[in-house]
Amino acid sequence: MLYQVTKIVSAPFLHLLWRPEVSGVAHVPLRGPAILASNHLSVLDSTFLPLMLPRKVTFLAKSEYFTGNPITAAYMRATGQISVDRESAADAQGVLEAAVRVLEAGDLFGIYPEGTRSPDGRLYRGKIGVAWLALKTGIPVIPVAMTGTEKVLPPGTTVPKLSKIGISLGPPMSFTGDHRHARTRREVTDEVMAAIQKLSGQEYVPSYATSHKTRLSDVS
Repeated sequence: MLYQVTKIVSAPFLHLLWRPEVSGVAHVPLRGPAILASNHLSVLDSTFLPLMLPRKVTFLAKSEYFTGNPITAAYMRATGQISVDRESAADAQGVLEAAVRVLEAGDLFGIYPEGTRSPDGRLYRGKIGVAWLALKTGIPVIPVAMTGTEKVLPPGTTVPKLSKIGISLGPPMSFTGDHRHARTRREVTDEVMAAIQKLSGQEYVPSYATSHKTRLSDVS
């Protein structure tokens, strides 16, 4: 109920201020589960995408979003997003199990395979959680590309700027194989990232964004 109220109140303002161009919505099923795998440019990705779709989307969100900016924290709680501690392997596995329950309930689940926001607008190597989910459940993956959201709220800023954004959704991708096999998980993840890159047009970097951020921190 709170999710619908938030959507009814927020969506008109998002359309008015940022004029989002959305394509491929027909790829999202009207009912039943699907995994939405998106690139990640801004904290606002988890706001724009769900509010532009006709159905609720449950996203993974780093725990800091629930304790930092009070507006962001309130939105995350109101829309039922799942908090994850990225430093804890045990917590990450527990979150994936929670994602399975969301999908088994027939809902949409959103995930950022890169694991963190892109530090420079490029698309980084995906982590294998998205493949684990797809192979474990047999549920299709819908690739998603966000564009322009990094200009609305650049890292380190708190006041959104006016800038046009885009959201593109590709055809569902179905996979078969054993979710316990590391090589299969890697291959599926790479296929998903290739589909996202095709939609977004981003330059692809064959290394993890977290590693790149660590190197930048060491240099600074």
